[in-house]
Amino acid sequence: MLVPIGRPTATEFTNETSRVRAHMEDWRAVTVGEVVAEPVRFRSGAEPVMVPTHWSLASAAEWADASNDIAIQGEQAELSQLLEAIPPIFHRLLVRQRGLWRTRSREEVVQATALALGLEPGMAAGRPMRSIAVAGIDSKFMERHGALVTALLDVRFEGQASKQGIVRFLDAADEGEHWLLVAPLSQGLLPFARQRVRARELVEVPLPAGRILVVENDRCLHLLPPMPDTIAVLGAGLNLAWLSAPWLRERDIGYWGDLDTWGLQMLAQARRLQPKVEAILMNHAVFEAHGSNSAVCEDTPALPEPPDGLNQEEQALYCHLRGLFKGRLEQEFLPAAEVANALTKWGYSNG
Repeated sequence: MLVPIGRPTATEFTNETSRVRAHMEDWRAVTVGEVVAEPVRFRSGAEPVMVPTHWSLASAAEWADASNDIAIQGEQAELSQLLEAIPPIFHRLLVRQRGLWRTRSREEVVQATALALGLEPGMAAGRPMRSIAVAGIDSKFMERHGALVTALLDVRFEGQASKQGIVRFLDAADEGEHWLLVAPLSQGLLPFARQRVRARELVEVPLPAGRILVVENDRCLHLLPPMPDTIAVLGAGLNLAWLSAPWLRERDIGYWGDLDTWGLQMLAQARRLQPKVEAILMNHAVFEAHGSNSAVCEDTPALPEPPDGLNQEEQALYCHLRGLFKGRLEQEFLPAAEVANALTKWGYSNG
């Protein structure tokens, strides 16, 4: 890391000599990293002066020392010890996404890496997840640390674990069938007004509409306006693996969920499966407009770092919501007229 150091101006060199001298002496006294200096000639000086221009920090450990922050130094020391205990293939992930290990013990993270090294695509061969045991680690461990194990598997298998969902990736039996509410938003698309469908069936059975609207909670059905060529799929929650269905690549897909860290996590997961997913009513302006009256506390926020799959504005919103005491705006509490307007606008923009 190369940190630029501000240079004194010619005026400062002439009129504030003592301040400039103190500035240079302070940088000469720095013992962490390397202070890079260059000769600079000032009009009021007879000879070039060596002026510090950059601060070179060669490692994360040097950066932590330079911060002079006990918390940062402690975290860096913990990370260094952790990296010594796990395979190098996972180092980059844990350095970049510290939220994956901050709240876990070193032993748990080491176990998770051992598990990730032992798991292979399709190894369950249709058996239940609980039948899988690797390195003495049972499926309960995988349930408790699923996000970490999935992220580690993504390193080995180019993101396939999160793209497919861990159950499908391992070809394990889906012991808990997840039912989705399917509702056509215009007449003639389906022979019913609404129907429950198993999530796995949507992987194989295309829905006959050009637009698919994914809604996190099924209790929002009454807020959805009539929309041409659109079918809504409600109540998926975290069960979004069905979005990997190949037929969805030919559809316009909108996603509307709660405005909280978990809602944005689900949006990110949906985008990792179908990159063209468009977020609806999930932005800072919506939260600012309604959060003061309707926001509540999010009991268990998602990981500190924003997940892959969010754009810059969504990442900033994720961090903002996580820092609030009341950082959760449930989608069903938005005004019906505003919901109808936003969904209709999305529908026409993709018409």
